Amino acid sequence: MTLRSWFATPIYAAPLQPRGGERLRADLEDECRRLRDFDAAGRRWSARHYPGGYTSYASMNELHRFSSTFATLERRLLPHVRRFAHELAFDLGGRSLQLTDLWVNIMPPTAAHSLHLHPLSCISGTYYVATPRGCPGLKFEDPRLDRFMAAPPRKASASAARRTHVTYPATAGSVILFESWLRHEVVANRVDAERISISFNFNWA
Repeated sequence: MTLRSWFATPIYAAPLQPRGGERLRADLEDECRRLRDFDAAGRRWSARHYPGGYTSYASMNELHRFSSTFATLERRLLPHVRRFAHELAFDLGGRSLQLTDLWVNIMPPTAAHSLHLHPLSCISGTYYVATPRGCPGLKFEDPRLDRFMAAPPRKASASAARRTHVTYPATAGSVILFESWLRHEVVANRVDAERISISFNFNWA
């Protein structure tokens, strides 16, 4: 018998910097909290669409163009994105991947981010700024799930590669990259502290 696995869905995870990243992370945390205080439009949008939490997604989502701190984050992200694109065997045709939008997410207790994807982008990701012990990770869904139809559920003992969902823990200072069509969510934060992350999209320019 020959059994092979095809159509893999790679997910990239790594520390943003092998060392010396604490200063940048601390600066980003401070700026994320200041942004929430400043961004009245973002707070109003979040009250309707991001209950209990704050996101600058609909108000200030090009932070790398206006803040030197977030611009530094962009520079640190670029080598990871290029490495991931290489592993995906992307043929960029002489063009490059460009950071198009970047925004802040602050999740106090009970805040959640429902299942979604990032349309009109190529590679998406998250950088973790503050991750209190026990806060939720990033949960990914098997992209074939809506085509399983009458398939029985997987066994509890199924290997990670056979599961319909996988969750990557949220670790401060780390970055996770994935192709933008991959659906994902963050379940409700059950710890009594704020989970802070910065999400972003790269497009093929």
